[in-house]
Amino acid sequence: MIVITNPSAIASEISIIDSLFEEGLSLLHIRKPDFSEIEMTQFLDQIKLEFRSGLVLHNHHQLAEDFGINRIHFSETARKDKPLNSTNGVIFSTSTHTIENFNVLEHHFNYAFLSPVFTSISKEDYHPKENLFEALKSRTNRNAKIIALGGIDLENIKKTLENGFDDIALLGSIWKNENPIKKFKLCQKAALSFSV
Repeated sequence: MIVITNPSAIASEISIIDSLFEEGLSLLHIRKPDFSEIEMTQFLDQIKLEFRSGLVLHNHHQLAEDFGINRIHFSETARKDKPLNSTNGVIFSTSTHTIENFNVLEHHFNYAFLSPVFTSISKEDYHPKENLFEALKSRTNRNAKIIALGGIDLENIKKTLENGFDDIALLGSIWKNENPIKKFKLCQKAALSFSV
């Protein structure tokens, strides 16, 4: 299960991030589109060293090496603008919004988000344009894992995993909750119960 940071700063965010990792979070996508390089450096600097291997950078990729981060994410736009060369030891991920775009991804992407699966919790008026469960039936790309994003919450985790997604990513269900750690644990339990 993947968690994506809230785009803007959240109260006690670093403390929550550390707690999420302590509760078993494997990957945290750092998506702070408005952060300057200095702000990103300060943010990363606060995260405990032992959790840095689970961080994925969405921007300011040049900071990855300084912080011992070997995971880089490309937005759909960035992926189209910048051809990738496989780099030793770096794991690439990206975002897609149609199964057609997912199917034609270059082989060096380890996984990709496909969104929105459901109506977004964090973005206003962001709804699925098609039934992605139906669309998944035409999946031909088996090199990359396909991760469900958009409106994923406790009530639909099981349905999402049953219908062909390899994993889920949480954003609004965590950061729009009064108790993000408790919510993460509940979602984690639901996801783990499906995979057992």
